[in-house]
Amino acid sequence: MSDIKIKITDRDGVAHEVDAPTDMNMNLMEVVRSYELAPEGTIGICGGMAMCASCQCYILSDHELPEKSDDEEAMLAEAFNVKENSRLGCQLHISEEMDGLEVELAPEEL
Repeated sequence: MSDIKIKITDRDGVAHEVDAPTDMNMNLMEVVRSYELAPEGTIGICGGMAMCASCQCYILSDHELPEKSDDEEAMLAEAFNVKENSRLGCQLHISEEMDGLEVELAPEEL
């Protein structure tokens, strides 16, 4: 399998079912950017280094995801609109185990 389906609800509440490649070492933030599901310059501002939380999302489905790294935990501790199911999209690398994942983009931090 090289593509999986992910359901992403954008910041306007519109749900998108997208194909995400598992063979390109992409992360969730890069998938959101590639489908232009957030305005340019509002997601992945730090380039995927877990330093800005602009790619924060809420995990809606019951998938087993990798544990949060110390960097991700630290960034989420300082971010706005954090919930118990918050993750940084840049820290979630696309894998076959994520097939059917459902996420919602967190509101933009203003």
